[in-house]
Amino acid sequence: MKEESRTRTGRKPKSDPADYKYIFRLNAQENARFERLFADADARDKTLFIKKAIFGGEIKVVKIDKATMDYYIRLTDFHKQFQAIGNNYNQVVRAVKTNFSEKRAMSLLYKLEKMTLELTLLTKKIIALTQEYEKKWLQK
Repeated sequence: MKEESRTRTGRKPKSDPADYKYIFRLNAQENARFERLFADADARDKTLFIKKAIFGGEIKVVKIDKATMDYYIRLTDFHKQFQAIGNNYNQVVRAVKTNFSEKRAMSLLYKLEKMTLELTLLTKKIIALTQEYEKKWLQK
């Protein structure tokens, strides 16, 4: 049998194998800092994390603030409620016009207008508080 005609089995050899190995040691403080950076970067492989750190690759560190997430969720819920009010506003005006006399409809629409102004003032306060919160606590 010719050895050249045999098919080769197993893994194909890499064109550029990583043959060079470096070993370094860390003290307890350095190791704690390394582990913290590794966990914050949400990396899966320590080797790739170290290569990115050495060769200037971008290391992303994402910190999630629970209070900010809670604020964002509540603000989103408020926005949904505000949209629901806007969707129902025209339906209410149409129903008031068709179901009540002109005098009664005008009085109800006046009350609706007063409540809308209160809602507008409340919305402006919420926007001001949100902008203040963003300036003070959110990093950009």
